[in-house]
Amino acid sequence: MKMSFLNIYKTSLCMLAVSCVVACSKSFLDIKPKGKVIAETTADYDLMLNAGGFVTNNLDVSVPLGDEIIAFDNYFSSALARSQRLFRYDDVIYDEGIFAFEMSSLMTQLYSYNKIINEVMSSTAGTEAEKKAIMAEARANRAWIYFSLINLYGKPYNAATAATDPGYPIVTKADVAETKFTRAPVQEVYDFIIRDLTESIPDLPVTIRTRVRMGKTAAELLLGKVYVFMGKFDTAKPWLESALTDLASTGTGTALTNMALYDLNVTMVSGGTWGWNPTTTATTSFNGMPTQANYTEYIVSRQASNMWSATSSEYTLSPQTTQLFTSSDKRLNFFTTKPYLVTTSYPMTGALRRNGHSSIQNGMTIPELYLLRAEVAARLGDTTTAINSLKTLRVKRMNATDANAIPVGLTQLQLIQFVLNERIREFAVQGYRWFDMRRLSVDPLFSSATYTHRLYNTSGVLSSTFTLRPERFTLQLPQAVIAQNPGMENNP
Repeated sequence: MKMSFLNIYKTSLCMLAVSCVVACSKSFLDIKPKGKVIAETTADYDLMLNAGGFVTNNLDVSVPLGDEIIAFDNYFSSALARSQRLFRYDDVIYDEGIFAFEMSSLMTQLYSYNKIINEVMSSTAGTEAEKKAIMAEARANRAWIYFSLINLYGKPYNAATAATDPGYPIVTKADVAETKFTRAPVQEVYDFIIRDLTESIPDLPVTIRTRVRMGKTAAELLLGKVYVFMGKFDTAKPWLESALTDLASTGTGTALTNMALYDLNVTMVSGGTWGWNPTTTATTSFNGMPTQANYTEYIVSRQASNMWSATSSEYTLSPQTTQLFTSSDKRLNFFTTKPYLVTTSYPMTGALRRNGHSSIQNGMTIPELYLLRAEVAARLGDTTTAINSLKTLRVKRMNATDANAIPVGLTQLQLIQFVLNERIREFAVQGYRWFDMRRLSVDPLFSSATYTHRLYNTSGVLSSTFTLRPERFTLQLPQAVIAQNPGMENNP
């Protein structure tokens, strides 16, 4: 089915109505005869931000792009064409007329956020402060949408070329009549993201009501992350520190807003609180894990279905990546040696299928806060803060001896690399690695690195190697978008 940006906006009208009927009271939205979705009171707009459609996205696209994975022929050959093309770093991922899943979900959400931003200040029965807080939250979420889009379709941020590198169309109106879209430069998109966040943070609450809602802590963390991806580590630091301070102030909240790291030494062991079972071949080997809404490591929950790992077998963690873990690292318990519903192991030691979570968390999380803080500190020569941040996370992931066994006397480059490896260990087969590969490709310290995918036969013998070319640090825009927007430049 052909879809343009305009088609997505029209679709989002219906999706917004459905989401709010589920999440809100019956009187919240009136569906006018022509299909218009109307919110009137400030409370209406507040309830719109509770809609379940804001939580889910299709950003699983980055998982098969990371270099921490390998594939086996017998499972890979039967995978979806999209899966195979992404793994091979093909230029064209979607056939003509097919719209990108990851783009459509984000654009649908963007329509809703723009609607709130443009209308809430004129709503009735609310205070000025309430309206400003709702608009700020919608703008912070819009910033997250654009940060995701620019890291899929724009070149990695390079200060020397960002002003001319093609980025992504900036859409600020909730207008289905808009038909002309042009790509803004990468710099302009980043400026837009930063402006949305910096102007919103003062009006955001520190304590949130549910993990669907974007609060001050999440927005500060996101802004710090944006600056890290721009290579502006000194500018990122105060925002990450503010996020950590605000995080501590929410620690006495309710069950929904309580935020803390889990100790996997307690939860992810035999007989532990999450019911981990190392012998099962089912979808997950543990059944006591808290739901997304109650998962205390999530500062704001945004998630994609993790079809690459829990229920499919075409991608596994590579043996080289598995070697990055110590034997006491309980994060390995999220993996299994067996393909889905198969009793025999993969034909290669160290090849591991991710067995959970059942979804990818790509919102703002406590582990990433500590890891970004550690990286920024390492980049700025603050070894003590970097190591302390690492240990705060690691002691919750492995035994204390291994957690504290960070090599002494690391050079600055070695410490940065250690942090980057910790990111791989924490977020393996969750899609984070691809975004790190992108930003490192323009980092003078790591720009010479090369990335490959390896495909093995059923006996574990290498059959094909796919090397990532610089052009594929960005995804091509689907031909459906180019066809609907004459003159729009595509990525090479």
